[in-house]
Amino acid sequence: MTALISIASFFVVIVVLILAHELGHFITAKASGVRVDEFGLGFPPRLLSVRRGETRYSLNAIPLGGFVKMAGEEDPKVSRSLASKGISTRLLVLSAGSLMNALLPLLLFSIAFMIPHNLVIGQVMIEEVAPNSPAARAGIKPGDMFLSINNKPVNNIGDLHRYIQLNLGKEVTVLVKHSDSTTENVQVIPRWRPPEGQGAVGIVVSASNSTITSQRYPLWKAIPLGASACIETFVLFKNGIISMIIGTAPVAVAGPVGIAQITGEVAKAGISPLLEFAAFLSLNLAIINLFPLPALDGGRIAFVLLEGVRRGRRISPKTEGLIHAIGFALLMAAFLAITYQDIIRIISGDSLIP
Repeated sequence: MTALISIASFFVVIVVLILAHELGHFITAKASGVRVDEFGLGFPPRLLSVRRGETRYSLNAIPLGGFVKMAGEEDPKVSRSLASKGISTRLLVLSAGSLMNALLPLLLFSIAFMIPHNLVIGQVMIEEVAPNSPAARAGIKPGDMFLSINNKPVNNIGDLHRYIQLNLGKEVTVLVKHSDSTTENVQVIPRWRPPEGQGAVGIVVSASNSTITSQRYPLWKAIPLGASACIETFVLFKNGIISMIIGTAPVAVAGPVGIAQITGEVAKAGISPLLEFAAFLSLNLAIINLFPLPALDGGRIAFVLLEGVRRGRRISPKTEGLIHAIGFALLMAAFLAITYQDIIRIISGDSLIP
C-alpha cells in the first residue's frame, strides 16, 4: 500500500509539473506563430497519440519529462520555424516553461495554506550553547526559549531551522525568553561555515509542551502567504546550493526513483505538505532548466544569446542539433546513474528526508 501511495503521488506531482512547463512552451509558441508538431508527455517510444490540427498529442513510455516539438528549432529555413523568429520571441518561447514552473508554486502554496493542515505549536528551549558561537556572543544561555526571529514566531524546531537557513550570513533579531521570565531582543548572525557539530548559530535545542492544531487561511490571506513561501523557497534553494558548493552541507541529488520515495513519505503527512513539496519541486525545475547546459532550455537560450553577441551570426543548425543530442544522451546517462544510487539507498533503508 505504501508503494502504491508513493507511485500514485509521484505521478500526479510529476504530471502537474511537466504539463505546466510544456504548456508554457506550447502557448507562447502558438501565440508567436510557431508550428508545433508534437506535444508529448514523457519521452518516446509512444504509447498512444492523437492528432488535432497540425499538432500531435502523445503519451510516451519514459516518464522522465515531456516535450514540445516545434518546427525548425535550430533551422530558420523551415516554414514557421522557431529559429526563423526574432531573438526576443525565441527567448520568450524557450524561457516560458521555466516561467510557468516559477509561477505554479504561488498557486500550490496558496492552496496548501487554504486547506486545513496540522501545525505543531510548542516551546523551543535551548539546551546547550557552544562557546564563542554567535548565540554565546549574543548572550543566549541554556534554559532560554526562542520566541521569534525577525518578528516571525518560532512555533517549533522546524520554524527555527528554517529562519536560520533563510538568513545565513545576515544579522537577525531574536526575541528570547530567559529562565527568569524576562524577554530580550538580541542580534545573531548565523554562520555559513560553522565548526563541525555546532550548526550555524551554535545551539542544541529541544521542544516542550507541544500541541497539534489544525489551521487554514482564507483566500485573501493565503495568496500573500503563498507569495512569501515562494520567495523563501528560492532563498532556501540558493543557500542550499551554496552550502553544498562550500562543503558545509552534503551533496544530495535525487532522480525519479528518489523523488518518488520522498513524495510517498510526504504524502503520508497530508495533501497540504504534498502541495508544498510539489511547489518546491516546481521551483527547482524552473531554476535547473535555465542552467546553460545542452538539451536543457538554458542551453538553447545560450545559443540564442550567443547569436545576439555575434550580431546575428548563428551556429550552424547541424552543429547546434548535434550538441543538444549529445547533451540529451549525457542527461539520460546521469539520470540512470542517479537512479541506480536511489535504488541502492532505498534497498539499504535510507531516506533523503532527515
